[in-house]
Amino acid sequence: MSVRGIDHCIYEWGNPAAPLLVYLHGWGDTGATFQFVVDALSAEWRVVALDWRGFGRSAAACGSYWFPDYLADLHALLAEISPDDPIRLVGHSMGANIGALYAGTMPERVQSFVNIEGFGLEDSNPDDAPARYRAWIEAMNEEQQFSEYADLSALASRIMKRHPIMGIAESTFVANEWATEGSDGVARLRADPRHKLPNPVLYRRAEAEACWRAITGEVLMILGSESRFMRYFRDATPRSFPSDRQVVIDGGGHMLHFEVPGALASAIEEFLLPTL
Repeated sequence: MSVRGIDHCIYEWGNPAAPLLVYLHGWGDTGATFQFVVDALSAEWRVVALDWRGFGRSAAACGSYWFPDYLADLHALLAEISPDDPIRLVGHSMGANIGALYAGTMPERVQSFVNIEGFGLEDSNPDDAPARYRAWIEAMNEEQQFSEYADLSALASRIMKRHPIMGIAESTFVANEWATEGSDGVARLRADPRHKLPNPVLYRRAEAEACWRAITGEVLMILGSESRFMRYFRDATPRSFPSDRQVVIDGGGHMLHFEVPGALASAIEEFLLPTL
């Protein structure tokens, strides 16, 4: 599907007439890896996910990747798939941060929002601006690269090593969605290396929190008990949202949709089913 002039890969599961759930993936991931959660859902849903620009199977037609473009891409997608009705939005990590900003910017378009491990970032120091601009300018002249792997099996092994709770079948599925093998057999990630460029625009947390407070739909935060990002949650993040509904899933880390998809599906449905 062309979204704002860029070809995006869109995934759809379920009955087109069923209630709509839109999923937003995190940095370096793809929409396809929500498959494990889709498989664990008990109710009938129409689930739609996209690969963000420059990730997965979506086109990389950008010189740079600006965060507001993700919000505009999401807005354009929703105009196609749900032009009249507000949607139930689920986002993970970067996707959750995009969803949170969007839900506050366009509150009438989001009925319910499930925030999975989307805490925002630590506030930036304005004094860092000159060095950040310089780093961005200099990096533009350097070739950016992601890691490469001997083959897809090697990448699957790496994924399973980082997430031991996953089996070989699940790790292989993710590896095949994250990367492709070239004619030389080497597995290369389906991601534009320009995503690695430093962002010249400093993160201003107060602006993000203003968007979060403007959300009018119901919000649920889902966290992994073993997530390394939990320290952000223990700080000020929950108080910045208009709802204090929180679920902590035992045994899960940051990649909950890989590690505990059944528990994640249950938490999502327990929150969203009453909205049907």
